[in-house]
Amino acid sequence: MLDDKNALYAAFKARDSRFDGRFFVGVSSTGIYCRPVCRARRPRIDNCSFFGTAAEAELAGYRPCLLCRPELAPGRPRAGTPAESLAHRAARMLEEGRGQGDRLDGVAARLGCSVRHMRRVFMEEYRVPPVRYLQTCRLLLAKSLLTDTGLPVIEVAMAAGFGSLRRLNALFRERYGLTPTDFRGRGREGGGQGAITLSLGYRPPYRLGAILGFLGARAIAGVEKATDREYSRTARLVTAEGRELRGWLKVGRVSGKDELGVTVGESLLPVLPQVLARVRGQFDLGCDPDAVHETLAQMNDIRPGLCVIGMRLPGCFDPFEMAVRAVLGQQVTVRAAGTLAARIAEAFGSPLRTGLDGLGRVFPSPGDVAAIGDDIAGRFGELGVTSARSRTILELARAFERGGIDFDCPADPEEEMKKLTAIRGIGDWTAGYIAMRAMGFTDAFLGTDHGVKKALWPLTPGESSRLAEAWRPWRGYAVVNLWNSLGGGQNAL
Repeated sequence: MLDDKNALYAAFKARDSRFDGRFFVGVSSTGIYCRPVCRARRPRIDNCSFFGTAAEAELAGYRPCLLCRPELAPGRPRAGTPAESLAHRAARMLEEGRGQGDRLDGVAARLGCSVRHMRRVFMEEYRVPPVRYLQTCRLLLAKSLLTDTGLPVIEVAMAAGFGSLRRLNALFRERYGLTPTDFRGRGREGGGQGAITLSLGYRPPYRLGAILGFLGARAIAGVEKATDREYSRTARLVTAEGRELRGWLKVGRVSGKDELGVTVGESLLPVLPQVLARVRGQFDLGCDPDAVHETLAQMNDIRPGLCVIGMRLPGCFDPFEMAVRAVLGQQVTVRAAGTLAARIAEAFGSPLRTGLDGLGRVFPSPGDVAAIGDDIAGRFGELGVTSARSRTILELARAFERGGIDFDCPADPEEEMKKLTAIRGIGDWTAGYIAMRAMGFTDAFLGTDHGVKKALWPLTPGESSRLAEAWRPWRGYAVVNLWNSLGGGQNAL
């Protein structure tokens, strides 16, 4: 795409939102780089250079535009080839701050490759070294915090992952020729006492009501809730040093903009990159809705309106929490599964003061559940969970603890699904559902799902699966559209 300068300039000139986050434009006459949707006056094509990432634009010596704010651009769509997938996973881990400082050893080890191989593949895909990409992520997060919040600069440095104020100041001067305080915004908005609010962009159209309805129907009382306007929840996250933090967050639409506002309690600021990355995954903010619809529009030949552009693939904030709920929901209703999950949270989770109505528990961690041990059938049985499902949840917790299954953007979700089905009590449907929501597997197809069968009646599951071959690699989005055609996706866990 970056080789066709005329096409890129045409998209830039048209302020085409489909390309937002897909490329950035460096303007030689000003020394700044912009998003394709920037409202500033358009420069001549001769003054434009095009880059695949903000990091690449900064490597070329450009500074971020203060008007369109490149830090708010949507993420890149999910990659396809194995090499692209590896680079995409590495980028996501860097964005979350998985490594220690600027060291890449931990990220490469998690990816199952050498640092040298990861660096080579990353350079081919992103055209910048991984460390440079990481530094740009930190700079842009710091810029966002400086613009949108009143956090002291030292707290901005810590939350963005710099480790010291000196390092933040030095990198700002080196890259932007400015100090951090030069980016302080006017009329900053807070998220309330002890909280901050930041924005994350998406490519329109975005059917937020559908995803809020989906999450709301599956919300675990005390842990999360969703209205027709926002989603809120408690959270448990671990720092790079292994320290566990608990807190809360809220997500809702920013009026008049293609953005979601994310309000985060102050206790989660040390893991802010993790929080934002998980929100991006849960709300599928990297999706390219036009690319998905181009493939799935043929669903409307089956029944008009079966596929609606802008539908997102609902992810999850906490993979273990979601996987437990999926196991609980086998052969019971959505509401019954939520009731059982809420009982587990109340009995084995941790209390948390949030100041938010209805939110006061943190769901138990895999370690909490694994510690129950072989007595789990009796302990969970008192809550109404069957012995078989209790033992399945115990094995699931042990799998999370061992790290034997990659529940977070794996290279090959189908391989991880095989590991899941090796756990007694987890079949193909449950493994596919977990892969779709926890692993971001866009091609998961749940042909035996009750809602899918109902939406595609009178086709048999085999006939539906053969029909769905034409919907690759977006069969997960097809499933969501099928669920929503029945009314809010109520027929799925």
